[in-house]
Amino acid sequence: MFGPAASGFFLGGSLIVAIGAQNAFILRQGLIRSHVFVVCMIGALSDALLIAAGVTGLGTFIARSPWLISAVTLGGAAFLFAYALLAFRRALHPHALLADNSREQTLRTAVATCLALTFLNPHVYLDTVLLIGGLSGQYAGAARVAYGAGAVLASFVWFFGLGYGARLLAPLFARPSAWRALDILIGLVMAALALGLLQRFFAE
Repeated sequence: MFGPAASGFFLGGSLIVAIGAQNAFILRQGLIRSHVFVVCMIGALSDALLIAAGVTGLGTFIARSPWLISAVTLGGAAFLFAYALLAFRRALHPHALLADNSREQTLRTAVATCLALTFLNPHVYLDTVLLIGGLSGQYAGAARVAYGAGAVLASFVWFFGLGYGARLLAPLFARPSAWRALDILIGLVMAALALGLLQRFFAE
């Protein structure tokens, strides 16, 4: 079972490492040390749920429902644009970017934001449900379960490594200018992802 598990692990890892909305949010939560465990667990469990759905066959159903993909695409683009604007607004006020002032975010807000960045992002369905789920078809029985488990493990390793590993960058982000640069980067990433979603939607 090691072969299928390793295959799932490396595929899953390669798909989630890319900088995206969810990763940027968890990185920032790790830097300000706010609800880190919760957002990391939400990211990992969400991936686990979607990977399990893909491995068990839901990917085929979604691929046959273009209206569902379109709805998620438009909703995701709108949310990403809104989050980009919030990031740019934070960047305009350096005094609000200090770690001590960033703890004002409530647990409810952190959970809602993490869930939205996860499930309103069409790419998460393409990566987990369709791609990982589709490629699991080359395995059967226990090997298929091992493949899915490997992909799930990659998500847990990545999200918790990202959330708690961000603390190593704390000395750098002791300066407001570093927080400003991070929020500008996050805003640009969110806006680029939103534009990409809209471009893909109108190109179809």
